[in-house]
Amino acid sequence: MDHDDFEHEPIRGLPEMLPPGERILWQGAPDVRALLRDALRIRWVSAYFLVLFAWKTVDAAAAIPWAAAAGEASFFLVLWGVTAALLWAVAWAQAKATVYTVTDRRVVMRIGAALTMTLQFPYRWIGAADLKLAADGTGTVAFQTLGRTRMSYLMTWPHVRPWRFNPTQPALRCIPDAASVARLIADAAGAVPSRAAAADPSEPQHPGGLAVPAE
Repeated sequence: MDHDDFEHEPIRGLPEMLPPGERILWQGAPDVRALLRDALRIRWVSAYFLVLFAWKTVDAAAAIPWAAAAGEASFFLVLWGVTAALLWAVAWAQAKATVYTVTDRRVVMRIGAALTMTLQFPYRWIGAADLKLAADGTGTVAFQTLGRTRMSYLMTWPHVRPWRFNPTQPALRCIPDAASVARLIADAAGAVPSRAAAADPSEPQHPGGLAVPAE
């Protein structure tokens, strides 16, 4: 029997129906190849195993023919293949389980291949957004949150800005056409009259709108 782990969602990627007047502007998910490249560092992993293979081949070639030395070192190529397959499976599972939603009032992230959670960030909680683009147009939009907004880096990885721990910055990671999505978010946030209206009095106050600089 087919089973959909997200069949309880009234709208794909969202835990509940949208309030009256709120509109979905964009939905998407990480690109598997970009996630494999940028979050799981497949190029660095591949380089590591190739260096081991080359080192073992050269070392063994001092005593046996080059062909035999390469055959002896081929264990590292096999290990590389297994590791690459596992990393691809992780990237695919993360991308399949993820739905990023941008509305005219907030950003919603349904994430987690093993432990699913939904994170919601109204624009009044976001102070700025940083865009990092790759050559193929994929990229990451990371959010600098305001006030007491805190989240676990380990629980939300890879949907965070790399190496930003205090505070952790949530991110739409490795999405296609990231520049267009960043502009969409900036325009939507700019249409919000003021984040101060519903903010905690102890939180810093900022006017509506987001600047989205490209890194």
